[in-house]
Amino acid sequence: MNNQTKKINLITQLNWKPWLFLTPALTLLTIFLFIPILMVFYLSFTDGNIIQISWIGLKNYRKLLIDPDFSQIIFNTIYFSIFTIIPSLIIPLFLAILLNQNLPLKGFFRTAYFLPSITSLVAMGLGFRWLFQNNGTINQILLKLNFYPINWLNSTFWAMPVLILFSTWRQIGFNLVVFLAGLQIIPQNRYEAAELDGANFWAKIWYITLPALKPTLIFATITTTIFTLKSFEQVYIMTGGGPSNSTNILAFYIYELAFRQFNFGYASATTTILLLVALILVSLQLFTTKDNE
Repeated sequence: MNNQTKKINLITQLNWKPWLFLTPALTLLTIFLFIPILMVFYLSFTDGNIIQISWIGLKNYRKLLIDPDFSQIIFNTIYFSIFTIIPSLIIPLFLAILLNQNLPLKGFFRTAYFLPSITSLVAMGLGFRWLFQNNGTINQILLKLNFYPINWLNSTFWAMPVLILFSTWRQIGFNLVVFLAGLQIIPQNRYEAAELDGANFWAKIWYITLPALKPTLIFATITTTIFTLKSFEQVYIMTGGGPSNSTNILAFYIYELAFRQFNFGYASATTTILLLVALILVSLQLFTTKDNE
């Protein structure tokens, strides 16, 4: 059999039908995702602005290393992410465990907890801003309890905790559904065997539920981290990055650089850093899940 015949046989053996069905989706992804990512990566090596684009190499990345504003943004982002991710995982995990029991009205509570995840982020942000304004509901409650009102959104100390509270409340519903789905696949005979051995409620959670939910926990951690890193709407609506840059995080900082200062090159370099962090987290999730299969 000559080489030409071997090539023809190889082509006929290839299963081209799946690629045919994937072509429309891959085309859209290429146009609206892959090409824009490549353009952002290219712009990160330029001083691109609204007038012209000039190649400057690694200057934007070197500037990021010494920029005090960027250092503050990184600190804000880490602070915001850590204190949003941890309660966004712990609270829905225990809520899912409770709602997985035979409780009255559990369907109602599942729906109620999930509603914030499908409600307009802009509308909820405006609601939280109204609650925490100087004469808002929270300060009215503090006054009735004989406490001094707090200037929540104009305080460099309290503005970030309000954003964290809002983001956590927003994320709980999504993670609750994820954990509930993970709990459904745990065999009940494991819990029955543990009860026969005298295990209490907390022992069953520690030795059965958490190990069985490990892949789900990894998925929820990665997705929550990515959602947190790209948080923008709540900062834009509630604080605008202030006061004194105390609530300015990466996604909002990129918006300011690109669409207020029109410094597209520097904004693209910052975006590339954010994209690399997201890719590392996704790769970590994939490798960790593969190790557990």
